[in-house]
Amino acid sequence: MTTQAPVAAEPAAEKLGWFRRYRPLLAVALAFVTAVVLAYIATPKGGESYAPYDPESPDTDGTRALVRVLEDHGVEVDVVRSSEALDGTEIEADTTVFVTGTDALGEGTASRLRSRTDDAGDLILAEPAPYVSAMLGIPYAVAQTPETVEARCDDPRWEGLSIHADSVTAYDAGSCFPHEGGAVLAPADGLTVWGAPQALTNEQILRADNAAVALRLLGESDHLVWYIPSVDDLAPDETHSPSSLLPRWIGPALWLLLLAVVAFAIARGRRLGPLAVEPLPVHVRAGETTRSLGRLYRRSGDRTHAAATLRQAARTRLAQRLRLGREATPDAVVRAVAHRTGRPDLEVSALLTDAPIENDQDLITLANALAALEEEVRHP
Repeated sequence: MTTQAPVAAEPAAEKLGWFRRYRPLLAVALAFVTAVVLAYIATPKGGESYAPYDPESPDTDGTRALVRVLEDHGVEVDVVRSSEALDGTEIEADTTVFVTGTDALGEGTASRLRSRTDDAGDLILAEPAPYVSAMLGIPYAVAQTPETVEARCDDPRWEGLSIHADSVTAYDAGSCFPHEGGAVLAPADGLTVWGAPQALTNEQILRADNAAVALRLLGESDHLVWYIPSVDDLAPDETHSPSSLLPRWIGPALWLLLLAVVAFAIARGRRLGPLAVEPLPVHVRAGETTRSLGRLYRRSGDRTHAAATLRQAARTRLAQRLRLGREATPDAVVRAVAHRTGRPDLEVSALLTDAPIENDQDLITLANALAALEEEVRHP
């Protein structure tokens, strides 16, 4: 019984060692498989995929319910998905143009939108992106809140009404639905900015007075053109880089952060004095240190460094054995060893200085040859 226990435990130890060796790779593979499975689960199965606030979308972030209610109240809703289609749509003084997905607007498409809607009764942009605000000269966002926002303005259309959505954005202009120095409904140069598009979605249209506000915002005229810009309309030089989505202060802030990191690295890297040598708190045997260094060299695949360490240690021991002194050069050690053993100088020099190491077998051969050489010097 006692002779079989080590044999049975050996395979288990090998499996445990294999798991520890490949544990980082297994963790990465597991994370990748998990991400693929989650992406597959999150992908809609069948049916058409819609963008947020799409007027034909029945999803929670779509606005089909609002469009149906507007049509029931006699509003003609035209959904337009490109600049070319917008050019072909009839827009008159009694037409309201509502734009969602403004992040797909470029300078050319924004300019065409403004010129095409000059005769419209109202042009409303839903929560425009920062660079769109800069292009069109409209107010920037100043605050966001998930709380209920009351109208509190002189416009009789919104008297006594309030809106509530997961995210409501206020802009630094206007007075209706005010919040922290801005307003959710903000007039600009010939257009209106609406900072609560989530209040129009199928999921949130019934919160607070969202439905009434939506009908009064988009149903004031008999004709509503719902414009969803397309990235296909952008000119090649109008595609938005990630940097265009960032505020202007982000560049100087990043440079300041970089300078701070460099200054911190310089401060931490300064040597405050000579290195102090302290004894280890425990006694470590030389054999354990050698084996540990060997495992590190093997893990890193640094055979050249391992071979140099073996040769240096062998030269040191041989110099002591031959009484050459601690300052003896490698050439002096080679000549003394060759004279002591009768071997050619080139053969001894290859072992102690410059024999190439290509693989682990060469390293093992070198170690054995150095051990044999030292034994031959001790017992010529």
